[in-house]
Amino acid sequence: MRHEHIISAKQLSRADIEEVLDHAAEIAADPEAYADRHAGKLLGLLFFEPSTRTKMSFTAAIKRLGGDIVDMGPVEYSSVKKGESLADTVRVVEGYADALVMRHPSEGSAQMASEFVDVPLLNGGDGAGQHPTQTLLDLYTIRENAGLDDLTIGIMGDLKYGRTVHSLAHALTNFDVHQHFISPESLQLPRSVRYDLHEEGATIREHTALEEVLSSLDVLYVTRIQEERFPDENEYREVAGEYQIDAGTLEAASDDLTVMHPLPRVDEIDHDVDDTEYATFFEQAHNGVPVRMALLDLLLEGQ
Repeated sequence: MRHEHIISAKQLSRADIEEVLDHAAEIAADPEAYADRHAGKLLGLLFFEPSTRTKMSFTAAIKRLGGDIVDMGPVEYSSVKKGESLADTVRVVEGYADALVMRHPSEGSAQMASEFVDVPLLNGGDGAGQHPTQTLLDLYTIRENAGLDDLTIGIMGDLKYGRTVHSLAHALTNFDVHQHFISPESLQLPRSVRYDLHEEGATIREHTALEEVLSSLDVLYVTRIQEERFPDENEYREVAGEYQIDAGTLEAASDDLTVMHPLPRVDEIDHDVDDTEYATFFEQAHNGVPVRMALLDLLLEGQ
């Protein structure tokens, strides 16, 4: 990889993306071949917000490469509770590890932290900003199920605060893809994201009803309405549960539709979808391991 840090999907070219996805496919085909690839290497985990998939899949990834983790642990048991700055925290942990993964509630935090460290830093989610490693596993899942060109993709749910949405939308501008965004008017794409997508040549098509576009979609990417991102609880309650799909909803979809979700879900996808051929969200979550193995392998090899 030509990058020292992975902060935003906006920094990734088509060549970068294909390099990671191709390498992930090689690893998935023969994971044992990489079992001791990075023996003795340590990955530092700094998670200032809760995480299941990102934290566990990075842990699995480095261990499957022969390395291990050093984990800051819960914020309440760290020196952050004593008032330590983010800059000092990352500079300290950098001394213990060969690469860092950080999740933080503040947008822009990963970029700021990267300016204080020399080892590779991967953004595991910065508030409502970006989540580039999630985007890479999303793209891998899309490619495995539908290819990555000549596609029509619908992205539905919380488009305002959804960092997975912002990252994926930017990355998809590298491919021949038509993007449709489905959300309540109050949760449409932020103006800054919409402007950047226009600058990258994307055509923004926004809808308030899935029915308007469902039959034309190759991929439907569903996201959770994120209560924790809303500054006003009343604003959240106005839209909570507004966008839900079930097996009946999908009767109007193409037989080849791929339904994705970055998880966790609440009630936006009914469990009766799980047993349909449309559902790929658990496959999507499992793809985090080979994709993050590939990314770590490329970054650590380049040190």
